[in-house]
Amino acid sequence: MAIFKLNISDPKSKKSYKKELETVAFKGKKIGDNIKGEEIGFKDYEFEITGGSDSSGFPHIKHLQGAGRKKVLLSRGKGVTINRRGLRLRKTVVGNQLSLKTSQVNLKVTKYGHESVEKVLGIESKEEVKADKNEV
Repeated sequence: MAIFKLNISDPKSKKSYKKELETVAFKGKKIGDNIKGEEIGFKDYEFEITGGSDSSGFPHIKHLQGAGRKKVLLSRGKGVTINRRGLRLRKTVVGNQLSLKTSQVNLKVTKYGHESVEKVLGIESKEEVKADKNEV
C-alpha cells in the first residue's frame, strides 16, 4: 500500500480539498483517466486524474508515456519560464502513468454524489459555522 496525497478540485464551488489516503487504486492509471469514487471513499462520485508529482516533487506530464523520470527538452509547459525567444530548457519530469512512487495526485470532480464534498470529508464550511454562531 502506498500513501497518496489527494488534491480534489470541485468545479462547482471553485474550491480544492486535501486528503491523505493509503491505497493502490491509482497504480497503473494515467492522467486523463476516470476513477470511481467508491475506490477512494466517495460514494456515487467520479473523478478525473488531472496530474500529480512523485516523491521528489517532479511533475507528471500528460503527453509523456511511461511511469519513470525522463529529462526532456521543453520550450513551455510545467516548470518552464522562458524570457528569450527560441530558448529551450532540459527539465526532469515524470511520465503520465501513476505508480507507487507517486506521492501527490490531482483530481477533478466529474460526477457528483448525493452529499457535498465537504460533508464526505467531514469539513464544516465557514458559512455553516457562522450560521451556528448567529443562532446561539
